[in-house]
This record gives sequence, C-alpha cells and structure tokens, in this order.
Amino acid sequence: MQEGFETVIGLEVHVELNTATKIFCACPTVFGAPPNTLCCPVCAGLPGGLPSLNRAAVEKAILAGLALHCEISERCLMDRKQYFYPDLPKAYQISQDRDPVCKNGYLDLQMGEVSRRIGITRIHLEEDAGKLIHTEAGTLVDYNRSGVPLIEIVTEPDLRDGAEAAEFLRELRRVLLACGVSTCKMQEGALRCDVNLSIRPTGVAWLGERTEIKNLNSFTFVEKAISLETQRQLGELAETGAVRRRTVRYLPRQGRTEPMRKKVTAAEYRFFPDPDLRPFRISPETVERIRAELPELPAQKRERLKRDYGLSRSVAEVLVSRDGLAEYFEETAKFCAHPVVVANLTINELLALAGEEETFSTKVRSCRLRELAEMAGNGEVNRAVAKRLLHRLTESDFSPRAVATEEALLQISDPVQIGAWIASVIREDPRSVSDYQNGRKNAFRALQGKLMKMSGGRVEPALAERMLLEALEKKGGTECTNMLPN
Repeated sequence: MQEGFETVIGLEVHVELNTATKIFCACPTVFGAPPNTLCCPVCAGLPGGLPSLNRAAVEKAILAGLALHCEISERCLMDRKQYFYPDLPKAYQISQDRDPVCKNGYLDLQMGEVSRRIGITRIHLEEDAGKLIHTEAGTLVDYNRSGVPLIEIVTEPDLRDGAEAAEFLRELRRVLLACGVSTCKMQEGALRCDVNLSIRPTGVAWLGERTEIKNLNSFTFVEKAISLETQRQLGELAETGAVRRRTVRYLPRQGRTEPMRKKVTAAEYRFFPDPDLRPFRISPETVERIRAELPELPAQKRERLKRDYGLSRSVAEVLVSRDGLAEYFEETAKFCAHPVVVANLTINELLALAGEEETFSTKVRSCRLRELAEMAGNGEVNRAVAKRLLHRLTESDFSPRAVATEEALLQISDPVQIGAWIASVIREDPRSVSDYQNGRKNAFRALQGKLMKMSGGRVEPALAERMLLEALEKKGGTECTNMLPN
C-alpha cells in the first residue's frame, strides 16, 4: 500500500443454504442436474406463480446469525429488488431490504499475534438467480439455480487488505460448515462474494468513493483482486484526482480488473415490500430452540484443543483450518499419551501430503498413527524413522512397531551398549577429543556424528549426548569404559 493511504474493504458474501427445496417453491436444489430440469412456474417467473416461504431456509439463516453473534429480528419482511438481467426471469429478485433476519453481529479474526473484530452489518435472505452459460454460438441460460435460497452476509468496512479479507472468508466458511447451513463449495458457487473497496488518507474517518468487485469465488482471487484494484485506484487518484464509482470484474488470466458497468445505488433498485409474501415473525422461543442447536464453533474448538491436548495456539489453528483435520487428530490423540507428537506428525507430514483439497483425507488409519506416535513419544524411534514409516503408511497398511522391530529401526537406549560405542569413538579419534578438551567445542559435533554413524543412527540422541559429554568432561577424556547414567 502506498504510504499515506489505507484500503477500506467491506464484503458481501453470498451463501447458498443447503435446504432440500428452493426458497419459494418445492423444486429440489440438486447441483449438476441437466439445464432447466429443476424449474416450475414460480422459480421460472411465469405468470400466476405464487411464492411460499421455506421455513427451513429461515431457520438456517437464524442459525448462521446466532453463530456470528447477531441480533435476530422479531419481525421480517421480504422485498422486491428491481433489476434487469437475463438470468433473473421475473426481472426482480425477492430479497430483504429494511427488515433482515439478522443484524449487528461480528466475527473475530486472529492474524498472527493481532486480534481483529470484523463487524457484520446484516444477514438477509434472498433467492439466487439463474446461471448464464457462454458458448461460441451465443449465451444460454439455465434456471435450475433460480430460487435456490441464499443468505447475504454484509460486513462493516472493517477490513484493510487482501490477506485479511481472505482470512475472514476462511474463518466464515469454517463457521458456516460447523453449523451445517451450507456446503460452502466455492467451485459450485455455494460461497462467493463481492468486494467493496475504497482508499483514503491514513487516519481519517470518512470513506472514499468505492468500486465493487463482483463474483469472486476463491480466497486467492479475493486477495489478488483487492491488491490489483487498490493499485488501480491509487493510479487513478494520482492521475485524475478522483476515483470513479463503478462495478468491476476480476480477470485472473489477465491479472487485472476491468469495468463492467456504472455502480448503481440502492435507490435504483426501487425496493418495495413483496405483495405476494406476508411479513413473518420470529418468536423468542424459536430463537432459543435454534440457539440450543449451535455446535462447537471454530474459535471454541481451537481453545478446547489447546486446553485438552496441550497444543500451542498455532498448532490448534492449523488443525481447525482444514475440514476433517481436527476430527482425525482427535480420533487419534484421545487415547494417546503423546497428543503433541500426534499433532506434529499430522500437520508436518500428513497434511503436507494431502494436497490442496478442501477436506482433509488420508489412507493412514488413526490406530496406526497412534501406535507410531506412542513409539516416537516414548523414544523408541527417532524423528527420521517416524517420518519414513509414516510415509510408508500412506501407501500400505502395517503395524509400525512390527516393521520397526523386524527392520531393526528401534532406537537403542541401553547405557552399556552406548558406553561401548562412546569408548570406541574416543579411542579412534583422540585429536577431536584433544580439541574439545582445549576449548574447541565444535569438536563435540564431530564426535557425536561418529557415534551416530557407528550406531547406524539408532542411538537415543538425548541419552547419547549426555553420556558423551560426561565422558569428555572426565580427566583425559578416556575413562569411559563403564559409563552408566547417574
């Protein structure tokens, strides 16, 4: 960011609710069906079709609002939002303007050592539009998605850069998945967002003229689009002295944003109450019933993992960052005496091998990882051997203990055997011993390396190091034929 300026960012996040049927009709919400096979007169906007509000959609919106610390409105209203686009068959969208289901919430972020609270202005219900399919012969429209229930989550302009916006979306996705209100599959359009972005001199309170970046469907795109649009606005401000209010799209292949149209104002949508849908009330009893259904949320899970398993904050954050990862860890660690070892093996090895899939999966059975973690935690195998065995477990199933025993991979912690090796090392390398006795401490590493080589890398490191130091500290460094630990 250019010195003297800051970026101000607010998000409009569109989340498809995973109800069985659409928001105003009984058509199913199955993804991937043949075009225009999941439509009826209501969602296709044909004359005479009358909407009926889906109760399940309302309750999922309430659940999302409670998870995001929102106030739940007692009285709600559905409105018509007027605009003309080919994928909107009625030429208006049924949404909420004045009386949304949820308002005044927040989501807390942890960015390194910095905690940030991002305000949520509102969460409102609306119907999704259809889908345009562009071909060489022309543009086609599929109305299967028309009428699928959405919630739109609108944040306060509290975000300051692309990394923060992307992390907000990741944490929001974790919350929504935990609640079960959406699949959040970005590749299917179940989670997408618009970015409202402006720049202003650092330290001032007013908001600059903003542009809106439409329909971003990946965390990476959000971060890159914000960076590009920020630089574009700075350039426009330097060149013309002002930033134009407009709507843009992000072009990932070209690495730039481009104008779509002039940005409209709320007045141009001509909101008014939908005459076909009555206002509805949400009773306190309904809110409390749904509140009781709230699951453990990501922030709560991170704190519990730290408390119950003795994990660091950073490790707990990684475990909660991927769908299914914390569940796999707990299935393994709950009966293991070394949960920190389980966490380290899971994160440093298995997660690295799992790729970039949204949901963590591995061929390694939890009982096998538990057995390996017990061996590593008890000092029976060293880190290199544990890593090698774990990589082999991703290819075939076997008992780590049985293989380590059969292939002579278990660490040696017998003081008598270690003492004999140390005696041989000192006898064979008197020069390094003399160097160490004369203050050149780096000679210790040479002796230590020879000890590890003599033992085939199987000697227990901490015990061997202590015994070697004891031997070298003795007068002359040669009285080590009967070295037992104190």
